Amino acid sequence: MEPIITTDSLTMKFRGCEALRGVDLQIEPGTVFALLGENGAGKTTLIRILTGFQQPTSGACRVGGIDPTKDPGGVRRQIGYVSDSPALYDWMTVDQIGGFTASFYDPSFRTAFNEMMTRFDIPMNQKIRNLSKGQRAKVALSLAIAHDPELLILDEPTSGLDPKVRRNFLESMIDRAASGRTVFLSSHQISEVERVADTIAILHEGKIVLVGALSELRAAFTRLTIDVDDPLRALPVLPEPARVISEESAGSGHQCIVRDCNSDMIANLRQSPGVIDVSSHAATLEEIFVACTSSEFVETPHVFQPDEVRQ
Repeated sequence: MEPIITTDSLTMKFRGCEALRGVDLQIEPGTVFALLGENGAGKTTLIRILTGFQQPTSGACRVGGIDPTKDPGGVRRQIGYVSDSPALYDWMTVDQIGGFTASFYDPSFRTAFNEMMTRFDIPMNQKIRNLSKGQRAKVALSLAIAHDPELLILDEPTSGLDPKVRRNFLESMIDRAASGRTVFLSSHQISEVERVADTIAILHEGKIVLVGALSELRAAFTRLTIDVDDPLRALPVLPEPARVISEESAGSGHQCIVRDCNSDMIANLRQSPGVIDVSSHAATLEEIFVACTSSEFVETPHVFQPDEVRQ
């Protein structure tokens, strides 16, 4: 099957700001794809281009086989989308906004929306303006999902949701992917993303610095804790292809995030002069994210490929 989303050298320049700098992505159908990045990294700008709300400065993209720069309406008809600040008609009731949105879709939309409002315990006669932030988020999510789109694009979707609803919602994203649909998720909640995402991309200062399947990224990145006999002793140099992405020191202990480090390298490290002990663990997604948005890593941005993991 063709990718559900492709981008080719997308750039977006505003006055005094380069929001996107040559973004290349290919997202396969039937996956939960998570886009991670700090505030101002360019996540929302990329989503606005994919949904046809923003014309890029240069580059190309396709969503479901459609170019959103040429046919934004065609893209929006086949996707579900929730922005980080969804705009709802405050003067409408929940029932009215459900009926209004249902007029654009087939009859099954209204039934699905009503069922979700019952599940979320939101009164149908309540005015949108009188809903809490969490309730408004639930209404926006339900409006995006009720027509069962092939692609669901979510920009910080769980903001304002209580932990129980957030957990149930994220688990439903896994079910959507299992049924062959695709979820494009932009979020700051790294622990939540780690629980549900198949594929991760890290966007930093407008550039993709790392992208790959979460399982493969976990296999490629290791957290090493190295104890040495002298705090002033320089750490041994790991042989290629291993690369130290980030390093923190506290007394005689050093903690490093290392890419492409295998068990033989760790065994040799334990035998190095001055090294008392070395422990290793698979790096968490949060540790990978922090390391890959450090200045040391970003100097040579890199797209991860599975065959680069050395065993």
